[in-house]
Amino acid sequence: MPDDFGLNRGALLRSLLFVPADNERKLAKSLTSGADCLILDLEDSVAEANKPKARLQAADFLATAAAQSPRPHLYVRINGLGTDLAEADLAAVMRAAPDGIMLPKCLNGASVQHLGAMLAVKEAEHDLADGATRIIAIATETAASLFGLASYANASPRLRGLAWGAEDLCASAGAETARRADGSYTFPFALARSLALFAAAAAQALPIDTVHLDYRDPAALRRECELARRDGFAAKMAIHPAQVPIINEAFTPSRESIERARAIIAAFEAQPDAGVISFEGEMLDRPHLARARRILAKALKF
Repeated sequence: MPDDFGLNRGALLRSLLFVPADNERKLAKSLTSGADCLILDLEDSVAEANKPKARLQAADFLATAAAQSPRPHLYVRINGLGTDLAEADLAAVMRAAPDGIMLPKCLNGASVQHLGAMLAVKEAEHDLADGATRIIAIATETAASLFGLASYANASPRLRGLAWGAEDLCASAGAETARRADGSYTFPFALARSLALFAAAAAQALPIDTVHLDYRDPAALRRECELARRDGFAAKMAIHPAQVPIINEAFTPSRESIERARAIIAAFEAQPDAGVISFEGEMLDRPHLARARRILAKALKF
């Protein structure tokens, strides 16, 4: 993964908390949430009439929060490029130099390139370093977007994360629900989740799991986080501050996993010419070594 994701916490990014940018109280409270990244939302959580106010408050908040140290990553979810709102969103917030922009309703790699070109203009206007503003794309919110997932690889050096979302996709597909009674995803949405995960890996972008809507059910959130981590996701979006500690804990390497990773690396280093080694009764090959190195690299960022 790229090692320059943010400013104050290296590549540390486990939890991304959405904060309605038109709500001053929630904006102020978000800084104490413990989230690795705050997503100031100008899209779904803000009513049409409140968007001008939300833009101004987002810019003011960015200017104030950016001066704090340490601080979370500061991103803004703009409205989609298919609307007439995205340009106004960028015009308002780019003067405050957010760390990045979250792009909803993203169709493909070309959408990321389109946003990148818009950001380059704004960076020049505000005397910001070219390429300083990163992009996280939500890549599965429309039925058409699923057919563009392979196009994110090499789309833009700005791309730092690829998230998947189920709720908008559910509406786009005309489905009654995305989940079964036990909370697991039905096949169409499990497929979208899997494809987004592999698309992020192919693009060398951070794979980000979708939100868990029931913030009053921490046990279900924990199970969902554990499944996401098991499958390869590195982070998860949140809609409530109470979800942040659970997400952070779930996506932080455990002491046991770190110790095992170190032992696997040491075992391979002791046999540098071996392609396969015996380790604690298992036969391990080079993919196991690569996995151990990833775990240890992530642990070193804490």
